[in-house]
Amino acid sequence: MSDERDRVHDGDVHDGDDGVDGPRPDDNPTEILPVVPAEDADGASLNDASPDEPAAGPSGEPSPDEPADEPSGNSASDHSADAPTEVFAATPTDPEPAAEPVAEAPGRRRWVKYVAAAGGVVAVAVIAYAVDWVVSADRVPRGVTVAGVEIGGQDPQTAEATLRAALGPRVDRPVPVRAGSTDSEIVPAQAGVGIDWTATVDRAGEQPINPFTRLASLFTNQEIGVVSTVDDAALTGAIVGVQQQSDRAPREGNIVFEGTSVVPVAPLPGQNLQVEPAKDTFVADWANGTTVDLPVETVDVTVTQAGVDAAVRDVANPAVSADVEVTGKNGAVATLPRDQVGKVLSFAPDGGGGLSPQYNVEAATAILSPQLASTETKPKDASISLSSGSPVVVPSVTGELVQWAKTLEPLPALLTAPGPRTTPAVYEPAEPALTTDGAKALGIREVIGEYTTGGFEYASGVNIRLAASAINGVIVKPGETFSFDAETGPRGSAQGYVDSGIINNGRPDKAVGGGISQLATTLYNASYFAGMEDIDHTEHSYYISRYPAAREATVFEGAIDLKFRNPSKTGVMVQTIGTNSNITVRIWGTKTVDVESVTGGRTNQTSPNTITLPAGPHCVPSSGAPGFTTSDTRIITDANTGAEISRNTRTVRYDPVPIVKCVSNEPAPKPSEDTSTSPSPTPGG
Repeated sequence: MSDERDRVHDGDVHDGDDGVDGPRPDDNPTEILPVVPAEDADGASLNDASPDEPAAGPSGEPSPDEPADEPSGNSASDHSADAPTEVFAATPTDPEPAAEPVAEAPGRRRWVKYVAAAGGVVAVAVIAYAVDWVVSADRVPRGVTVAGVEIGGQDPQTAEATLRAALGPRVDRPVPVRAGSTDSEIVPAQAGVGIDWTATVDRAGEQPINPFTRLASLFTNQEIGVVSTVDDAALTGAIVGVQQQSDRAPREGNIVFEGTSVVPVAPLPGQNLQVEPAKDTFVADWANGTTVDLPVETVDVTVTQAGVDAAVRDVANPAVSADVEVTGKNGAVATLPRDQVGKVLSFAPDGGGGLSPQYNVEAATAILSPQLASTETKPKDASISLSSGSPVVVPSVTGELVQWAKTLEPLPALLTAPGPRTTPAVYEPAEPALTTDGAKALGIREVIGEYTTGGFEYASGVNIRLAASAINGVIVKPGETFSFDAETGPRGSAQGYVDSGIINNGRPDKAVGGGISQLATTLYNASYFAGMEDIDHTEHSYYISRYPAAREATVFEGAIDLKFRNPSKTGVMVQTIGTNSNITVRIWGTKTVDVESVTGGRTNQTSPNTITLPAGPHCVPSSGAPGFTTSDTRIITDANTGAEISRNTRTVRYDPVPIVKCVSNEPAPKPSEDTSTSPSPTPGG
């Protein structure tokens, strides 16, 4: 009966076979009464066991050392100490019931209930999944957003309409973009960017099959972005426009001076917008309604802020705290004022994050040297005087000058000295470029070439004599090249030159400095017969009768020059002699060659055209002259042996001189009437 008692103690009620053979008392549920344990003579329950001993054996039978439990009867009211209790028990020969051990039945029944409940949940979930699939099969997956616009659960047509309404206006609105530290804007439509509506909706894809994905979509969003249409050329232009604003070279840390104020310049890295990646970034992000960060490449600087601060503290601030003085002879003092230190002191990166001071000795010399000029003796070149009619060497003079490079060697220390900032000037002898002995060795003793021209007007004579004085006495050493422009320029009103005749676009005209081509022609012929090497010369555009044909030259400052080289072993000197009516040029040196000129005949003559111009200062009447072609051959022979050294022929084509008529109130000519004979202006005279 221990099994039956256990069932009662467990509080479980069983409706099946209870192990008792025979008919049930009735068809009503059997009432199970509590089992009252039998007591021994001492009143103790026979079912009680020692705490340290088991109540029954392994088979459920009573322990050999303890009396068996008494079974309970069918009635709870008939129990007494001497009344036996009716026990319903199976005999040893009776077979065991087919049911599992009763002790395992409650757990098994709970497990069955759980399985049944889980199965029900699964069945409901499967049905819900199927219904959800059928209902949403033709719709956009739940949770899908495009540029923040929700279209999940909508059919494609509705989704496209939703996107058009929400995102369509963004195409024409400026989108803020940021390239490094530069903010700008791009209008997508103007940059060739739009939206492919169908492709954007298609990007959402089909309904997911995975049930967990479908479940997660109830609580999460999936941003897929727009699919853009792109005009690559227009987008490139828009990005390049931003690049022009954003790109900058790195600005190194530096220090500048404003008078006596020291101004630190903070270092600033450079940046370069990456055009192709920037295009991709803009296409991907423009529709999101936020600032689009375009990719830039940073160009680092080498000077740190700490390096700038150190240079300000240790060099710049001390440098402007006091003047620097250089003491010269006879008590003279030259001062570098502290407000001009910025012209002398500058800074450059030192490669280690700092700034290295740079000292401009030339700038310091320019400030200081004029203040000590009176204490110096300038060297004077030897010269050759022709006042007696023949060359006489005038001795050179050795000077004494301040050697500023040596004088300013202490400048870095002076600019940071806490006390007086004074240093003495260093004087040294200064030899002239042409010493007395050098002048004597040049061999300038006789005229080796001479030429004279005349017939110029008064204004031309003024200009000719001014230019002639500039080249008078010029010495050209062996191998050196003479330049007319270098010796006479500039030739403007400030130098005393006046308006005179030139050839402008093939016709006579006037300009400041006109007429000096006559001096150029005279000099060219003198150097021609002196045997000088022709380096550069240009003939007039048309022939002027007072010059030898094919043996004349014009000049135009800055454009047309006259150059010759001294090929001899001795030096040559230019002498000019001017009067009111003519100009003479002589070349002095040592005669070694004889020169002969042979002029060719005139061929290919052309007739002049007629130009009518408004009367005025720039209209010079002309009767005209024919154009032609001619040549000149120069033959150079040895002055001692007569042997021919060289023979060179130069062919020249002259344009016809136009017939110019000056008429009052006549409209200005068309450009073609002026430029038909000569393309460029050339001074004449």
